[in-house]
Amino acid sequence: MTLQDRIIFHNVSKFYGEVLGVNRVNLSIPPGITGLVGPNGSGKTTLLNLMTGLLQPSKGEISVLGLTPDQPQLLFHRLGYCTQYDSFPKGLTGFQFLSGYLRLYGHNREASHRLAAEALASVRLTNAAHRKIAGYSKGMRQRIKLAQAICHNPDVLVLDEPLNGLDPVGRAEAIELFKEAAGKGKFVIISSHILHEVDMISDQVILLDSGYVVAEGNIRGVRSEVKDHPMQILIRCNRPGLVASQLFGQDHVVEVKVHEDRRGLFIRSRDAESLYLLLNRVIVENELEIETVTPADEDVESVYDYLIGFEGGSH
Repeated sequence: MTLQDRIIFHNVSKFYGEVLGVNRVNLSIPPGITGLVGPNGSGKTTLLNLMTGLLQPSKGEISVLGLTPDQPQLLFHRLGYCTQYDSFPKGLTGFQFLSGYLRLYGHNREASHRLAAEALASVRLTNAAHRKIAGYSKGMRQRIKLAQAICHNPDVLVLDEPLNGLDPVGRAEAIELFKEAAGKGKFVIISSHILHEVDMISDQVILLDSGYVVAEGNIRGVRSEVKDHPMQILIRCNRPGLVASQLFGQDHVVEVKVHEDRRGLFIRSRDAESLYLLLNRVIVENELEIETVTPADEDVESVYDYLIGFEGGSH
């Protein structure tokens, strides 16, 4: 891919006086859904504000589809931003807010009205289109911000905590909206501290801690690179004691625990491939009835918790 097909951070740092925002960030973000995860203060919002040009880096270079963030008149035609903060012009309805925003992009009155109506429909706010935003609920305000981000059909969606305040139905609909955009080849950058949701929808994740990128890539790829962290696996079967006896003594097996109900096992292993091969043999030779075999930590939260503890002292 060329620079025009990626979002690039090259050795980017941002300092607020002596306070670190992000430091020495190098990223090459492809199309699809990218989850940006980390606790409060990890640098997520700083990274997004740098990407959108709301902040300029103290050091380094940023390219968004070949454009630099100091070109707002060009960049914002291709980028939509949903901030985590509520800030709306006083007295406007949802429809007026979006159509006025679209007029600033250069659309004529007719096109602005059409695009505003389409964006409102996509976030289920058609019935509230002509109500003042000041009277919207928190969930409705979140949806109008999403509508603002998508109304001009940008190539890049930058979404800071976009699921906050949404009810379960609203969350599911927003996630489908993100997946639909990614399916069209768009870039969807989602910042969140709700790790299991990001893990569920992301094509790749970027894990941040204290302004540093501690890991990036497909979560399973990140997980496979963490060699010193034993893989954790849960097994539900009819003869867990037999399985446990076959695992004891294996060099790669760190721990085996039989569940209290005698229907399951918890296993920790340094070599997932060897473990799965051994399990397959034990299951076939003994004709075991297997209910589930589940990786217990192939998710963002467990990998993130491990990496923070493992790498936190290295900075």
